[in-house]
Amino acid sequence: SKSLSDEENLKLFGKCNNPNGHGHNYKGGKLNSILPQGIDPVSGMVMNLTDLKEYMQEAIMEPLDHKNLDKDVPYFSEVVSTTENVAVFIWDNLQRLLPQGILYKVEVHETEQNVVVYKGEETIVK
Repeated sequence: SKSLSDEENLKLFGKCNNPNGHGHNYKGGKLNSILPQGIDPVSGMVMNLTDLKEYMQEAIMEPLDHKNLDKDVPYFSEVVSTTENVAVFIWDNLQRLLPQGILYKVEVHETEQNVVVYKGEETIVK
């Protein structure tokens, strides 16, 4: 965090504190949707999966995949690139693209044991 001293960063972030950055291969994620209007009787879907793939490509893959979050993603130039903030970033990007009310939660798996669940203003760390 740019707002903390080197000593404070080390104490707070431990081994993840590295002035040259450090990397993660996130284990995957889940996007869960609610059924506000139910399943469309004609298509049999909540939403077209081709459209969902395009939204995910634009909201997640293009800005984040194979990127140094702190250097390549403008959002993280001022926001610490914790898994919690990655979840917020993904949520905000998807909310902008998806039909209103369809996004229920975003899960980001940093490792098998470190999972963040974000539901708008509600963040759950497992």
